[in-house]
Amino acid sequence: MAKQTLRVGYLPIIDHLILGMTKEKQLEKVDLEMVQKVGWNEIGDALKAGEVDVAFMLAPYAMDLYYSEKNVKLLLLSHRDGSIVVANKRANINSLSDFKGKTVLIPFQASMHHILLHKRLQEEGLSVGIGKDVTTEVVAPSQIPMMIEYDADGFIAGYIVAEPFGTQVVNSGLGDILSLSKDIMQNHPCCAVVVKQDVVEKHPEAVQELITSLVESGKAVFGDIESTIKTAVDFLGQPEPVVRAVLTDPNRRVSMDKLMPKADEFNYMQDYLIDTVTTPALSGKIDVNAFLDLSFAKNAGAE
Repeated sequence: MAKQTLRVGYLPIIDHLILGMTKEKQLEKVDLEMVQKVGWNEIGDALKAGEVDVAFMLAPYAMDLYYSEKNVKLLLLSHRDGSIVVANKRANINSLSDFKGKTVLIPFQASMHHILLHKRLQEEGLSVGIGKDVTTEVVAPSQIPMMIEYDADGFIAGYIVAEPFGTQVVNSGLGDILSLSKDIMQNHPCCAVVVKQDVVEKHPEAVQELITSLVESGKAVFGDIESTIKTAVDFLGQPEPVVRAVLTDPNRRVSMDKLMPKADEFNYMQDYLIDTVTTPALSGKIDVNAFLDLSFAKNAGAE
């Protein structure tokens, strides 16, 4: 029986590591075609255009695509936690309160990063948005280190982003860790595995094998950490010290063993990004239960 080719869009970030681990396996029903992108808009555009069948993408962004397209299903989380808040050393930032009057970079408006930063700054008594205490600017994750490198005057206070683009700057000597995302909201969701609905309907066995393999990869991340680091170095295209720090310092700053999507978490994300942030970051609210298809995660033994 011929294998089904599934084209998978992703970014080279730790959040998508289970894809890199699964790519190393020999699947019976699936050939994976990896389609690497630079930023989140490219991922969404590729999914809408049919360039990819599967996308590893920000969960809130996926909800926004569903709101407008209604032809995708979210089947699995790809990780929990794993992002980082970094201060730009040249901006003289010692704490989050020093972000006042500065610009902070985020990877996307429709993101958990936006929620986490907004939540944490509000706890510091700072307002966020145009004309507020702190202004945010969207920059693709892989381009953030370059923005910090060339910001000689310290105009950018810092940023929140998926690893390794936090530790990369810290290890270069240009940034300091202010907070891990898990310390703002423990076990938070962020990225997810989204599949075109027609692919789910036409190729359920292939989709199931992929989801099962991803779940197994997630449970294996910390089973043999040296093997995982080796895979991650290749997958992320980053030096070994950066990858090792991301995965071990501290241990489990990112987790991939509990990937079952939870409807209440998705309702929280969309409520926050529509009702709480200054300018709504989503087009509108969706029926989360219609958007989620948990059958594949359940069959894979996801927790």
